[in-house]
Amino acid sequence: MKNGASRWSGRALLVVGAALASACSDGSPVAPLGATTGARRGTAVADISSGNRLPDLTGCEHLAAPAGSTLLLHAYGVGVQIYRWNGTSWQFVEPSATLFANVGGTGEVATHFGGPTWKFASGGTVVGTTLDKCTPDAGSIAWLKLSGKADGAGPFAKVNFIQRLETVGGNAPSTPGAAVGDIAKVPYTADYLFYNAPETAQ
Repeated sequence: MKNGASRWSGRALLVVGAALASACSDGSPVAPLGATTGARRGTAVADISSGNRLPDLTGCEHLAAPAGSTLLLHAYGVGVQIYRWNGTSWQFVEPSATLFANVGGTGEVATHFGGPTWKFASGGTVVGTTLDKCTPDAGSIAWLKLSGKADGAGPFAKVNFIQRLETVGGNAPSTPGAAVGDIAKVPYTADYLFYNAPETAQ
């Protein structure tokens, strides 16, 4: 990290559960796999072209928002990644998470579910399409950059670019399910950043 880099305001230590190797066939959550630290990277640098505070993407620079993008919302997601056992492997089904205004888990602003879709508390949705990914921590789900298609009014109306960063947990279980159709809900956390990016830059 560069000396003098600004820090996201409101960053705090995020405590996650100890890792469990087995999946729960009753659909109850298991602890984040490989989540051995609660410290989140979260340093930021100034985007002098727009005044935005942008995340530190060291090692994952290809996930950067296009030049000229405006950061509309930075929210903190807490939830589960849902997997189904097909007899030979765990297949990803969908996420289920709540997005909060701060890392302490207060100020609910949106929900996150299959699509991937984000729905703002006051209405309006945005559906993402993955453009690229990066895995700075093999014990956690990948960081992503996504294009976004908004539907409806509200804060998401101008969102067309999304980042999922600072992930903790969420990987598929490392042990087989007991029976075909078993469901595992693996807890995870992530930062979600929603932007309005120049259409020509995407």
